[in-house]
Amino acid sequence: MNNGTQLITKKKILRLAVKGIYFHQIKAKEKKEEYRLYNEYWIKRLEGKAFDEIHITLGYPRSGDIERTLIRPWRGFRKKVISHKHFGIQKVQVFAIIVN
Repeated sequence: MNNGTQLITKKKILRLAVKGIYFHQIKAKEKKEEYRLYNEYWIKRLEGKAFDEIHITLGYPRSGDIERTLIRPWRGFRKKVISHKHFGIQKVQVFAIIVN
């Protein structure tokens, strides 16, 4: 039913908490992608989903802490095989989420 009022739709937001070094690299636009291991948890969260925005946080800040939150438009992801110290010495498949 439309009585002249607009429907308010809630934005779909992907929230990614990251360590300080990565937060500052993303903020400075040095880091283009944020990686999440290709596993059941992230498959369920990402595959077949669309978001309006990504909120990248420095750790887990209090609600409304804009100094520790970066907001980016959703630009998708791609699957990629990488070596990264965070994931160990073996190459692993990851979701490369576009953040810049």
